[in-house]
Amino acid sequence: MTRDDALALDAADPLAPLREQFALPDGVIYLDGNSLGVLPKATAARVQHVLTEEWGRDLIRSWNTAGWITLAQRIGDKIARLVGAGAGELVVADSTSVNLFKVLSAALHIAAADAPARKVILSERSNFPTDLYIAESLARERGFELVLCEADEIAARLDGGIAVLMLTHVNYRTGRMHDMAAVTAAAHAAGALTVWDLAHSAGAVPVDLTGANADFAIGCGYKYLNGGPGAPAFVWAHPRHAERFWQPLAGWMGHAAPFEFTPGYRPAPGIARYLCGTPAVLSMAALECGVDSVLAAEAYGGMAALRRKSLALSKLFADEVAARCPQLALASPTDDAVRGSQVCFAHPEIAYPVVQALIARQVIGDFRAPDILRFGFTPLYLRFVDAFDAALHVQQVLDSGEWRRPEFNRRHAVT
Repeated sequence: MTRDDALALDAADPLAPLREQFALPDGVIYLDGNSLGVLPKATAARVQHVLTEEWGRDLIRSWNTAGWITLAQRIGDKIARLVGAGAGELVVADSTSVNLFKVLSAALHIAAADAPARKVILSERSNFPTDLYIAESLARERGFELVLCEADEIAARLDGGIAVLMLTHVNYRTGRMHDMAAVTAAAHAAGALTVWDLAHSAGAVPVDLTGANADFAIGCGYKYLNGGPGAPAFVWAHPRHAERFWQPLAGWMGHAAPFEFTPGYRPAPGIARYLCGTPAVLSMAALECGVDSVLAAEAYGGMAALRRKSLALSKLFADEVAARCPQLALASPTDDAVRGSQVCFAHPEIAYPVVQALIARQVIGDFRAPDILRFGFTPLYLRFVDAFDAALHVQQVLDSGEWRRPEFNRRHAVT
């Protein structure tokens, strides 16, 4: 492919108008939306309005007049449209890790009640570490065992001892995507519940929680949902499970009537009981703008159209880098059906300094220890020429040896 070919693809791209929603810095090729999404142009004005008008002028009245009290449900219903959940089934609250603690606790409680002999939480060895830390902590506390295996071993490990299968839908290191429906069906056939982490899925790939008959799901708001750094996360429980358990963080916002101020806890019906403390209104306002930026794609074909462009972008980049940089090993699947919205290459020695050299060139990806160069492809704002130019930069960094410079080999706190 030539650069002119990439420009021609951009000229014919039906999703191109969606790029105008974002405040993209000049000269930056941003391939890190899978870690932190780009700022929507609407966000600053929205947050400023909350600051000066809703908080500054109306003060506490805004819990009623501006609808702060229902933000968790309102934004939750919007995210539900992106992940195949029903209205009233998903709420925004807390962080991804906290929400995982809630739903995994619920799943273990249900498993202990329905099949007390099952004592294993099964997960993928390369699952995101915080998920494994939460699971390890809960397993130790509740008398379960956390067992890890490779992705290809999951089906064989689903047996009568498994209580819960906990997976991230799209692997953070490689971009490999599980077949949620097939894996959930296999887990259910073995008598296990499923907990899905959608951190690298929501807003990036089509997700159908209801169609897959999943049990529980959580996800973050700051990656493909463009909600900003530290944006609130979301939590979903299948309606058949939502009221079976008092989730362990029984805070006042999860009470059936929080403003009755009664000393005893009475859980709210349905998914609302998965709320805990007072919502972070400023962050919720920013998140709603981010979610709206993804929902804007509905006018252009929705998640299916985003998925087609994502696959085309990532394939272009992967093919160009593979052809130009044989010293890098492709770590992501080549099969479209099992690749999320990212492309990862590996090198055992120079992955970190190469990523730093690219960032200095304003081609922003990230490094994942010990050897991964990771690049995310967000079709809302990325162009085909961005993917092509990024591949050229990778080649130039390697061919020139500029990655050897001392400043690129100095480790930062965040990689």
